[in-house]
Amino acid sequence: MREIVLDTETTGLDVNNGDRIVEIGIVELQNHIQTGKFFHQYLNPGKASEPQALKIHGLTSEFLKDKPKFIDIVDDFINFISDSKIIIHNAAFDVGFINSELRKCEKAEINENYIIDTLLLAKKHFIGQSVSLDALCKKFNLDISHREIHGAIKDAKLLAQVYLELIGGKQSKLEFIDEEKPLDIDIDVSHINIENLYQNKKKRIQKNIPLNIKDNELHNKNIKKIPNNIWDKLEN
Repeated sequence: MREIVLDTETTGLDVNNGDRIVEIGIVELQNHIQTGKFFHQYLNPGKASEPQALKIHGLTSEFLKDKPKFIDIVDDFINFISDSKIIIHNAAFDVGFINSELRKCEKAEINENYIIDTLLLAKKHFIGQSVSLDALCKKFNLDISHREIHGAIKDAKLLAQVYLELIGGKQSKLEFIDEEKPLDIDIDVSHINIENLYQNKKKRIQKNIPLNIKDNELHNKNIKKIPNNIWDKLEN
């Protein structure tokens, strides 16, 4: 099952007032595991960011002036998201901006049925508590020490971890091997000789547990009261 986790940075908060996207970050999940595949693009919005937005993402007009416009990358964007489920935090905000850009490019808008909003998921888990991305990262002990400045791809990666925690934990399968450490041995487990494997192992000492006579007598007395009991059949 393919899912993608998406985040954007924008020139401001009001898409209806002409604010535009300045950065898109998307990471891919396959069966709830990050694959390492991603889509990341800075965009020239054709306007300066509002001071408050600039304070958040730090993407100046000077930095963005030679970056592509959304129409230049729209086909790559559509191809990457495909028909996958899209994980977004506060989806109404990001989807509003993306659909505005898609309309300008005369492309189909994102189908809201494909959206999973982690803000709504988090509100169900943490009723009455702060469920910002920062707050959720702290709740799940995720490292955000590097997040002084927000970035779409950085936040998408964090959101992917938050999403996996919200749906039941990031360990979607048991991992018995540390993939970063090489194995000391190379064994084809399908051809292990069990006799040889255990021939040098010490036998476990058998423990003799003393029988409590009174308990045994009580047990025998009680089982006689049970019709067609299994113990009589075993004795015979």
